[in-house]
Amino acid sequence: MYILSNEIYFPPVSEAHESGILAFGGDLSTERLLLAYNSGIFPWYEECEPITWYAPEYRMVLPLSVYKPKKSVRNLINRNIFNCSINQDFESVILNCQQIKRAGQNGTWITDEIIEAYSNLHKLGKALSVEVWQDGELVGGLYGIVVGRIFCGESMFSIVSNASKIGFDFLVNYLKSKDFVLVDGQVYNEYLEQLGFFETPREAFMEILETYR
Repeated sequence: MYILSNEIYFPPVSEAHESGILAFGGDLSTERLLLAYNSGIFPWYEECEPITWYAPEYRMVLPLSVYKPKKSVRNLINRNIFNCSINQDFESVILNCQQIKRAGQNGTWITDEIIEAYSNLHKLGKALSVEVWQDGELVGGLYGIVVGRIFCGESMFSIVSNASKIGFDFLVNYLKSKDFVLVDGQVYNEYLEQLGFFETPREAFMEILETYR
């Protein structure tokens, strides 16, 4: 594992520890974040911890060509309960992702520093948000980073049951219309698996990244 300096640099992802940790330190400048995502690396840490950069051995991914919404999601879409939008309220989406209570988590990795850094990326067109609305109220959403034809998902939230699933389906259709090929979910969790994500070795992910970034 490496300790980063002020130089905008990352070691090769093959140098990552078995935990997935590649390096500590550095900053969340726009230049460093863009280099990280274009190199298969992402920050993940909690308040009062040093900035920690990950390049896990296995990556949770979803090729857009294999995505199929579940019947329950299709039924909800057909009922027109929700409306979705792109990049209409990035600030509210990331704030909700920060503040939503999650089972088994005492805190959040979405620090105020993360919010500022990713909001800057959004202003440059490098971060994208999906908003899910019900009766004019924001009830779900997600955000992530755009790397060429790959969308790197960061976080999602849902105030109303299934709102995030509707938002994700909307995202996939939007990305398909823009000729994207993959959604990167970073690390395994059961919810992503329910959406159709699966793990792929880091080397395979890097090949995809090098082709489509």
